Amino acid sequence: MTTTVLVVDDQELLRTAFSSLIDAEDDLAVVGRAGDGRQAVELAAELAPDVVVMDVRMPVMDGIEATRQITAGRDASPRVLILTTFDLDEYVFDALLAGASGFALKSRPLDELLTAIRTVAAGDALLAPSVTRRLIAHFTGRDRAPSKANRRLQELTEREQEVLSLVAHGLSNAELAETLHVSLPTAKTHVSRILTKLGARDRTQLVILAYELGLVTAG
Repeated sequence: MTTTVLVVDDQELLRTAFSSLIDAEDDLAVVGRAGDGRQAVELAAELAPDVVVMDVRMPVMDGIEATRQITAGRDASPRVLILTTFDLDEYVFDALLAGASGFALKSRPLDELLTAIRTVAAGDALLAPSVTRRLIAHFTGRDRAPSKANRRLQELTEREQEVLSLVAHGLSNAELAETLHVSLPTAKTHVSRILTKLGARDRTQLVILAYELGLVTAG
């Protein structure tokens, strides 16, 4: 199966470089390119790519607002992979809350971009430790609505809450199966049910929800 990709960057040289790299892979295909966020939103709606590789700082509309619009209100919306210059880029965290599935560093070798695209296309989380620390800092000590949080958690069984906590700590499906002493298909089923019950798009959103609901804390 081929993963379709929309490449968004305001620098034509980078758009070309990223597109050439992606198109050289048998399982990846670039279906469009955009030079700003507004064009990215339009092309995402028109082309329905599996993954949008999104720059943050762009004219007309930045990558955060474009991400918010692309991922809002559609069950089968593309997964957005944010491109950033530094791992502590001030915009990365905002982009994740806007609906992005992960991020990749422009400063890293280009082949890591390919791995990142495949990771988010598969629905796996792509969070660096620095971003996870910022999630903790954001939600620790923040006032929550206990009743709302409790209602959402009550939708999950005790085992599903345990699985969600483990996912938030970065465990893969294989690691979940080993930790819980269940088969790999059973672990995948647990994650799939949690995604459905919480209305989450992928594991990245599950990580954010786990912190937001207080299921995982700084401790």
